[in-house]
Amino acid sequence: MRPLRSCRESGKISAEQEKEGWRMKADKNARLSALPASQRSLGANFRKYWPYYVMVLPGVVYMIVFKYIPMLGSVIAFQDYSVYEGILGSKWVGLKNFIQLFTYADFKKIFVNTLVLGAYKIIFVFPIPIALALMMNEVRREKLKKSIQTAVYIPYFLSWIIVAELVFDFFGANGIFNQIRGMMGMQPILIMQQSKYFRLVYVISSIWKEAGWGTVVYIAAISGIDQSLYEAAQIDGASRWQRMTKITFPLLIPTIVTLLLLNIGSFMDLGFEHVFSLLTPMTYSTGDIFDTYVYRVGILQAQYSITTAVGLFQSVIGLVLVVFFNNLSRKISEDGGLW
Repeated sequence: MRPLRSCRESGKISAEQEKEGWRMKADKNARLSALPASQRSLGANFRKYWPYYVMVLPGVVYMIVFKYIPMLGSVIAFQDYSVYEGILGSKWVGLKNFIQLFTYADFKKIFVNTLVLGAYKIIFVFPIPIALALMMNEVRREKLKKSIQTAVYIPYFLSWIIVAELVFDFFGANGIFNQIRGMMGMQPILIMQQSKYFRLVYVISSIWKEAGWGTVVYIAAISGIDQSLYEAAQIDGASRWQRMTKITFPLLIPTIVTLLLLNIGSFMDLGFEHVFSLLTPMTYSTGDIFDTYVYRVGILQAQYSITTAVGLFQSVIGLVLVVFFNNLSRKISEDGGLW
């Protein structure tokens, strides 16, 4: 009798515990339903995907510490900043540094050079990875495709110092370029010492080094296209050119727009290492840009306030361009734009 009684008691306790559990769950659901939908979804997502949030945390901390907090130092653009007095002790001068920048004797030349090189980079460099990705996607031999992809991507890992050295060797007086000209009975040209060729060299070196990264991004986007679309088009008798122009390219447009807007955002940031490593005293008239000006004035002459003003000026132009073209892309396409 005792075991049976103990079983009943244990059964009775289990039933009570079950009722209590259901009651607590109902209370919890009631509390959750009282919260706004955004908070409920945020909490559910965090509980479900918390390992991914933990993985993202170091990147977020890096951005806050090394990107956003230093932005507070931009206030020195409105000060006569002194290293010894610091940000709090330096004299406030308002827009004096910007006025000094805009009235600088070579401001027009630097501004025009920056705009021209930025435009060249968008017009001539940006489309190359798209074309390469479309062509490489048509290569049917997988080993050949991987080999071409690797060969195109390797230059991206080289520093601009190495790239500049290769460019100087190639276009030098005894370089391959002039040797070929000599074989054809033509006189050598010192391209790196003539200002009219600097922008051409800048574009060529940009394509050679940076095209691989964009190509890999576009190939990854192409690999995500539903293969059944190609199969259906092939059944309907579409040629490879038609499949590329009617399926691949249209579905690649969202990725193209995103990368284009990112490139426009850095329109004024042409890369100091790239330009500076290609510059010679004879090419300053077409190669001197804001980044090299910041180096001469800010680093060599320690005029940190005016160079910070240059950085703010570049950032404002980049922001205006991104907002303008983002709104333009949204008007053209519902799926266009970054936000």
